[in-house]
Amino acid sequence: MLPLLGLLVRAPWSQLLPQLAQPQVGEALRLSLVSATLATLVSLVLGVPIAWVLARSRIRGRSVLRALVTVPLVLPPVVGGVALFLVLGRQGILGRWLYETFDYTIPFTTTAVVIAETFVAMPFLVISVEGALRAADARFEDAAATLGADRWTTFRRVTLPLVAPGVAAGAVLCWARALGEFGATITFAGNFPGTTQTMPLAVYLALQSNPEGAIVLSLVLLAVSLATLLLLRDRWLGRSGVPT
Repeated sequence: MLPLLGLLVRAPWSQLLPQLAQPQVGEALRLSLVSATLATLVSLVLGVPIAWVLARSRIRGRSVLRALVTVPLVLPPVVGGVALFLVLGRQGILGRWLYETFDYTIPFTTTAVVIAETFVAMPFLVISVEGALRAADARFEDAAATLGADRWTTFRRVTLPLVAPGVAAGAVLCWARALGEFGATITFAGNFPGTTQTMPLAVYLALQSNPEGAIVLSLVLLAVSLATLLLLRDRWLGRSGVPT
């Protein structure tokens, strides 16, 4: 609690509104909220099927797949940004093809922000959904199969409703992690106001020239993160098997 208390004690409360009224603060907050939401949506599309494979399938190499999916949890975010740059940069493995074929580059764009946030945040969703799938009673799915439902129908009508709290909990954790992402973003997307400068990057920049502004921006991030977790805690996290 001491670091949080330090923010509250040292906060320039008299300058709070003038600092928040600055245009760059609104731009950074808007970009952070939009990019974190898009990263969460991408993580849902990719992460839920991956979690199902890890929890339900019997394919070989599941342990290797799980390690690859969750490695961003322990990988330094800056290293993740470098890896993304080497793959999707203009001279990267895929980036060169994109540039030569479509004259399109990903680094230092808002798309790069979303990709970086997805890379570091999706493991939180995969772990949560996999845990919910393992805890769900598979007999309901077996019963649906005996009644003639195909795999897609069973997944959509039976499995997803069973694990919905776990999916929601994972999405909340994923969104919160994406909102606070810094290392991979600044490495892969840069720090351009209005395009790639999210709130954490704005805090870092303000800390060098305007410490009071950095504290105000930090308070905004703290308030948004706490509000999200507290509002959804009782509804989702408490029913999903995620420790509360």
